Amino acid sequence: MDCFARGVRCGTVSAMKTGTRLPCALTIAGSDSGGGAGIQADLKAFAAIGVHGTSAITCLTAQNPGEVRGVQPTRRGFVRLQLETVCDALRPVAAKSGMLYSAAIIREVAEFLEGRRRPLLVVDPVMIATSGAWLIRGGAMRAMQERLFPRAALVTPNLDEAVALTGMELATLADLQRAARVLRDQHGCAVLVKGGHLPGPKAVDVFWDGRTERVLSVERVRGVSTHGTGCTYSAAIAAYLARGCRLEQAVVEGKRYITESIRTAGRVGKGWVLGWGTGSRQPAVGGP
Repeated sequence: MDCFARGVRCGTVSAMKTGTRLPCALTIAGSDSGGGAGIQADLKAFAAIGVHGTSAITCLTAQNPGEVRGVQPTRRGFVRLQLETVCDALRPVAAKSGMLYSAAIIREVAEFLEGRRRPLLVVDPVMIATSGAWLIRGGAMRAMQERLFPRAALVTPNLDEAVALTGMELATLADLQRAARVLRDQHGCAVLVKGGHLPGPKAVDVFWDGRTERVLSVERVRGVSTHGTGCTYSAAIAAYLARGCRLEQAVVEGKRYITESIRTAGRVGKGWVLGWGTGSRQPAVGGP
């Protein structure tokens, strides 16, 4: 574990004294002008979990909780410059990728990560917004699978993304378990298939790393309509990795964090935004 994470107890957040060396995490993702998803959600989760957050912005979006009106990608060379500048001085222990948008940007990120000691990487394969808008261009999904998945510590597809990646119909917990194994066999990385869009009283996810399966199940929070949950979940996992957690434990802590964030969601204007996820009541994470 990198020295930036030494002395930081997994899963705990305490007051820092002046001069304390903070763990650092990096988000490589798009900007959400509505503040509910993307790098805004990621940095919010990093801060809540006690990690210094850095970013490389892959694209700008014009969006609010209900729609995406436009996307403006960042030049690939400038994505690279952001990554170099951040990592030269701040050395993030863990990173997460979100909306990468194009095959060219994905290749740039992958090439950068190949050329240095890599942070632990969580890949959130962002493809479709909650509003239904596609957030990647042609060829990006294949580039992500070929260039980023093999280098990831964890890939975190939601239900729709897992369907797109595997070509399988996913309607039950057993389907999620099979999809996790298919993706692990294809790409060699641990997988967290998020089943939040499945019907039922519980929000169930499946973690599989080739040796250990963990079914993460909590009572569904009713009456809340948010976006940015996938971004926040993967960012929380990256933050806990930066704090020194083992991968499985970081996933468990991330599940707790996102569940509490949904439970404490609030209304802003015409939409909902996730809470900070640091309430004292921690939901039980167990079997279905």
